[in-house]
Amino acid sequence: MIHVKKYLLKGLHRLQKGPGYTYKELLVWYCDNTNTHGPKRIICEGPKKKAMWFVLTLLFTSLVCWQWGLFIKTYLNWEVSVSLSIGFKTMDFPAVTICNASPFQYSKVQHLLKDLDELMEAVLGRILGPELSQVNATRTLNLSIWHHTPLVFINEQNPHHPVVLDLFEDNFNGSESGSPAPGRPCSAHRCKVAMRLCSHNGTTCTFRNFSSATQAVTEWYTLQATNIFAQVPNQELVAMGYPAERLILACLFGAEPCNYRNFTPIFHPDYGNCYIFNWGMTEKALPSANPGTEFGLKLILDMGQEDYVPFLTSTAGARLMLHEQRSYPFIKEEGIYAMAGMETSIGVLVDKLQRKGKPYSQCTKNGSDVPIQNLYSSYNTTYSIQACIRSCFQEHMIRECGCGHYLYPLPHKRKYCNNQEFPDWARWAS
Repeated sequence: MIHVKKYLLKGLHRLQKGPGYTYKELLVWYCDNTNTHGPKRIICEGPKKKAMWFVLTLLFTSLVCWQWGLFIKTYLNWEVSVSLSIGFKTMDFPAVTICNASPFQYSKVQHLLKDLDELMEAVLGRILGPELSQVNATRTLNLSIWHHTPLVFINEQNPHHPVVLDLFEDNFNGSESGSPAPGRPCSAHRCKVAMRLCSHNGTTCTFRNFSSATQAVTEWYTLQATNIFAQVPNQELVAMGYPAERLILACLFGAEPCNYRNFTPIFHPDYGNCYIFNWGMTEKALPSANPGTEFGLKLILDMGQEDYVPFLTSTAGARLMLHEQRSYPFIKEEGIYAMAGMETSIGVLVDKLQRKGKPYSQCTKNGSDVPIQNLYSSYNTTYSIQACIRSCFQEHMIRECGCGHYLYPLPHKRKYCNNQEFPDWARWAS
């Protein structure tokens, strides 16, 4: 504090005394008290050194003023300097998964779906109108599938007392019949169509409503087909699907020809036999250095639409998905359709996001933070959110029903759900 006071008093005394009043006195005072080298030596050195320091000081002062002038001029001109570099670098060509929209060839699964297809035709006739269902009134149907999970009409003309009618019965507890009963006072135009899901002992029933009759019959048929295919060994299901040599007629990658042998087969429960190009499991991923259709993958596919499963497939074409190497293709959720009889061109823009692990977040690369077995690890693919969700659902399904859903991989020593061994499974799967 004493030193600060002394410094202030000294500064005040200097101001009061002043450096002088003439320009010469002011210049001498500045040169004598400045920290710069040139001015101080101009007044302290001999004649020759004074001249030298005067020239140097004047030169560098001029340079500083010139530079400041350039900076001010550039700033006032508001000039913009842009450096742009355009080029292409070699990247890994993505893996391409292709599937037929129909999971199986109808000629090979017709014997499995015979009773279900006949029942489906009767259901459609009953929903479209009683007068149309009279045509098939004498047909004998296998109603064992129907009694397990039937479709019902819900008449809500009286909202406080809705009436539930089975499509093939006079009322909810009506007598069973081997043929549809015509003349029913309800149709899809006046009543809602729902799926009745009951426990094995019939004590607890729930109804799943749908926005339309079309959605109701589609979901019902898919559920019953799932029950049938879940009881067929995987090797037989693969043989019922479309083989690669029939699906892939021609292949070209850039200027190099390819064929179905360059694709890795994989069985997908929703789409049957699927084939993956450039998956990178056994070989190094193919590079791509130039954009454009001429440098990508070109395919000619035979959809075999004449052999589609009629009630299981509503779209004719191929299901496609582009994804990273060594990643499992969740093609139902992330794929796109390419319609049959048309040329389809697909381009992609890569936007890669890599999440940091600890200490930046709790993310892990292999899902070790989730106490659920990754059921897709048998494919030797990278961990993903979709794999986590499906593994968690399958674990919940096994815990509640004692069996696994047909659409997801099974843990060791577990069985797929079906109506015969696990009659309550549909209540949890729907």
